[in-house]
Amino acid sequence: MARAARRHPARGIVREKARVEVAGVPISHPGRVVFPDDGITKLELARYYESVGSRIVPHVAGRPLTVVRCPRAIGEDCAFMKHSRVWAPPALRRIRIPEQTKLGEYLVADSVAAVVSLVQMDVVEIHTWNSRAGHLEQPDRLVLDLDPGPQVSWRQMIEGARLVRGALRALGLESWVKTTGGLGLHLVAPLLPERDWSECLAFARGVALAVEREDPRLYTTRYAKAGREAKILVDYLRNNRTNTSIAAFSTRARPGAPVSFPIGWDDLTPRLDPLRLTVRTVPRRLARQRDDPWAGYFRSRQRLAAAAVRAVSQARA
Repeated sequence: MARAARRHPARGIVREKARVEVAGVPISHPGRVVFPDDGITKLELARYYESVGSRIVPHVAGRPLTVVRCPRAIGEDCAFMKHSRVWAPPALRRIRIPEQTKLGEYLVADSVAAVVSLVQMDVVEIHTWNSRAGHLEQPDRLVLDLDPGPQVSWRQMIEGARLVRGALRALGLESWVKTTGGLGLHLVAPLLPERDWSECLAFARGVALAVEREDPRLYTTRYAKAGREAKILVDYLRNNRTNTSIAAFSTRARPGAPVSFPIGWDDLTPRLDPLRLTVRTVPRRLARQRDDPWAGYFRSRQRLAAAAVRAVSQARA
């Protein structure tokens, strides 16, 4: 018996697997491939978010989240998750928000560990509200989403973004631009949280209609896909309560692992290829970046003035 024990010293002993942590968060199944075409694993995705942690947290902290979970790989059983009824790591917090018929429970990510915890939950896309937990009924930003039809060129998208920027600037609001992880663009105008949802939505709709009137052959506010193949949809509904937009630095559940990336207006040129802003290229780009093109966004204290609201209302009338 003694000889047998020596021949099989490991029998009956449970070998403990090496513990994998990112930003202090244990990552289960770190080798699972999330982006099959690119070989990007769950661990690589978690490390991406750790590397951009100081950049993404200011964009998501305090904001209720809607997420896209992919328990396997992208394209397999991915689903939007608005309310959080599933387990979540302790770094994430939950808040309850009154809705039409019930209280909805939402996740909030206030730290790098919380963002990495979303990866542990198999989250691939992070979408945020326009308000934060401290002032849920008063948005602190406006988002206008430029969504191109398949026949729209990148040069036309650039022209459209500059047109919307000019319209907002004429009404007293500076805006910042970011890619969406596709060929679209988001223009984001920070606000002091003073106006309610209905005022912000009405103002955004008025701006979108003004842009549409500028060139109805290129811009539209009609959401049906049929008939806008060569047009840019100026989507203002991101400013509705509970509606969300993709967070800056969030990945998209698409081949190539593209990322929504904040850029400077001077960088919005025909040379920029938004589809080349990915999990693997963005950390290198940030390492070369001397200044944050959105630094002014977080210092802004601009207001949605009553005069601007009236001007848009009168134009619509």
